[in-house]
Amino acid sequence: MGTSSSHSSPPSMEAAEELRRNRILSSKLYFNVAPSKVAVIYSPSYDIAFLGIEKLHPFDSSKWGRICQFLTNEGVLDKNRIIEPLEASKDDLLVVHPELYLRRLKSSVNVSMILEVPPVAMLPNCLVQQKVLHPFRMQVGGSILAAKLAKERGWAINVGGGFHHCSAQKGGGFCVYADITLCIQYAFVRLNISRVMIIDLDAHQGNGHETDFSDDRRVYIMDMYNSQIYPLDYEARRYIDQKIELKSGTRTKEYLEELERELEGLSADIT
Repeated sequence: MGTSSSHSSPPSMEAAEELRRNRILSSKLYFNVAPSKVAVIYSPSYDIAFLGIEKLHPFDSSKWGRICQFLTNEGVLDKNRIIEPLEASKDDLLVVHPELYLRRLKSSVNVSMILEVPPVAMLPNCLVQQKVLHPFRMQVGGSILAAKLAKERGWAINVGGGFHHCSAQKGGGFCVYADITLCIQYAFVRLNISRVMIIDLDAHQGNGHETDFSDDRRVYIMDMYNSQIYPLDYEARRYIDQKIELKSGTRTKEYLEELERELEGLSADIT
């Protein structure tokens, strides 16, 4: 007499890839933008501010609004021409993140560890979803849309996003969702792009996207970072194609000269 298992077998690699592709193709995050709009993406929803808790972390969680306000005050940017993205849905996030990872974000304790703000652990998760994770999901939508606009117009800026410490499996360093990985996966499917270059100039090493694209030769990574500070992810450093490690105290002139040299060398290699 045969036995049957109550556990369903995991989907094959081909089925999982087909499901990912279908999620990308059915996403609403890519939408047509009027020519009158400038390729700068921002929403007031990006900014995180509640109960003063945002001040407990050195990361400025209201900087995105201040950047746009500064640009509009200086006459560089017309706020009426800024593009507002859509919020990334659960299906959008599942393109990269496993269901288990997204489920863990329903625990305020888990979110607090990713944010490195311990008091968040004591807040009801509904408040954390509304005040923290919703702004992050809006920024994810902005990053994904930016790739479409960049392909159409030659450039695009998402004022938020760039959560380079988050990989598909793990968040950290105030980065909850892997928007860089998502942006690139969408571009591969929707924009007929075959190769991508990440130039990461944040002071911190971008260990999230480095982990996600560790064995994907379609993605070339240049990372210029302070090697003496967080995240000190030596495993992920192995996956950087062009690694420029700096030390604390590097002066602006020295930094810019080193960056120019690296970019010139990079350009020569490509051409």
